[in-house]
Amino acid sequence: MTFIQPTLSSVLEKIDQLDENASPLWGHMSVQRMIEHLSDTLRLSYTNHEFPQIVPEEKVQKAQEFIFSEIPMPKNFKAPFASKDIPLRNSNFKEAIEEFKNYWIRFEDHFKINPGIRTLHPIFGQLSYDQWLRIHSKHVTHHLKQFGINV
Repeated sequence: MTFIQPTLSSVLEKIDQLDENASPLWGHMSVQRMIEHLSDTLRLSYTNHEFPQIVPEEKVQKAQEFIFSEIPMPKNFKAPFASKDIPLRNSNFKEAIEEFKNYWIRFEDHFKINPGIRTLHPIFGQLSYDQWLRIHSKHVTHHLKQFGINV
């Protein structure tokens, strides 16, 4: 499967193709909620957060094998740390995109300033920068497809 290049410019090029009023092909998120959800995941990758690791340590290696596989993220996956009931925090779609840009830059800066650091993903365990890039690539691809945008 083809996943989007995990660069801010590549992602923004595809985000620009979104219709902010589009209905999802699956799931319940609005386009703005989806962008905010992607921002939440970016923030998860560079902050100390309140979400514990939910996959037992003995299953983390198997979970991490998924990261570089060609298997896409499953539709309608319900992550306990990503509730669909989170209210919108931006007043409009354009503000949500600006927030996304800022979070992507913070993500990149965090790993530049802290080379070799690993940060916790609740499902995949401690991840390196390269692993996070791949997760973000798969995750963005998944949600773009949710709104009919092919990478």
